[in-house]
Amino acid sequence: MSIHTIRLPDVGEGVAEAELVEWHVAVGELVREDQIVAAVMTDKATVEIPSNAEGRVIWLGGTVGQTLAVGSDLIRIDLSGAMPPEGESEEQTAQQPLVVDVAPEEPAPVAIKTEAENIRPQPTRPSPTNVQEFSRPLAAPSVRGRARNAGVDLKLVQGTGPAGRILHEDLDAYLAGSRRQTQAAAKSTAVREIPVIGLRRKIAERMANAKRRIPHITIVEEVDVTALEELREKLNGSRKPDRPKLTILPFLMAALVKAVQEQPALNAHFDDDENIIRQHEAVHIGIATQTASGLMVPVVRHAESLSLWQSASELARLAEAARNGQAKREELTGSTITITSLGPLGAIATTPIINHPEVAILGVNRMEIRPSWDGSAFVPRKKMNLSASFDHRVIDGWDAAVFVRKMKDLIENPTLMFVET
Repeated sequence: MSIHTIRLPDVGEGVAEAELVEWHVAVGELVREDQIVAAVMTDKATVEIPSNAEGRVIWLGGTVGQTLAVGSDLIRIDLSGAMPPEGESEEQTAQQPLVVDVAPEEPAPVAIKTEAENIRPQPTRPSPTNVQEFSRPLAAPSVRGRARNAGVDLKLVQGTGPAGRILHEDLDAYLAGSRRQTQAAAKSTAVREIPVIGLRRKIAERMANAKRRIPHITIVEEVDVTALEELREKLNGSRKPDRPKLTILPFLMAALVKAVQEQPALNAHFDDDENIIRQHEAVHIGIATQTASGLMVPVVRHAESLSLWQSASELARLAEAARNGQAKREELTGSTITITSLGPLGAIATTPIINHPEVAILGVNRMEIRPSWDGSAFVPRKKMNLSASFDHRVIDGWDAAVFVRKMKDLIENPTLMFVET
């Protein structure tokens, strides 16, 4: 037997361990070269591990949810395991008839019944003393009608009237007891245990770490987006076929780039272990994206160098990669400031949690028509609330308020986003 061992490879620079999130093979299965055998996760990036040999799996190096060190044994393969012919699956091989040489069995002994055992007892007729047991229960026609409509067999109802007559009260008591039994049966006490593994574990760890280490301050401001929405609709109406449809996010990204150019302290990381603030000139915007597996934050890099259309294209590409589980590790790390939005499902206001080690996050809430006083009458306007959270250790309340006000001015006057200052 020739055994080949596949070890957990280096899945990223500086990564010492990874969580096993999925096995694609089981012990006893045949695998081919380049076939995916497992998936591991680190820093929210899922990496698929292919086989570099073919043979039969004889050992797996862990269970789903377990953390493995880089370089540790992941899977062992018996290289002498016979592979099915090309084009024929293992299932087809397993379905072939199996020929087994078995010695003929001796005939099983036959049990012979005696004449006395073959005589069956005859059923007895009810005696006069138990005739009443097989007779109809005593009840008034109105009680019988109610029981018939309710689907109740009166033989099951205990009568309390004279000679065991079933009264309306007896039927009521029986029906009430049946309802209580049905309700009790409908109540389930089952408990389903769901292991917190993979992406859900990473999200839990990051959220807990952010809330534990960062003292948040959140500012909520109402913003009129009527002019921005008119501009967005006009641009979408005249866009070229090869350009993606503009959502509100590319405009928010443009406003964010403009705002942090005036307040670079918000486009930063705070290394609280070393007590160092690292301000970034490049604006790498993380976009919180909901996927089937959980929340992921793909990163639009160098947003300061992108046009509206380029931002929209990159957003669409990254969102699709994240939802399909194809986003690369470098596409899910390195953001300097984050935007989070629930779209039409958003609430009036939220309190976003900062993406550690960043120092600020911008939350976008639901857009709706609200009445606005124009000096002479109330007019309908499209409005929404911005919810921005800041690390109060490094961002003072005044600077946070200035940032939110700047975002409000840019959104309400979208042409200012494209004017050089």
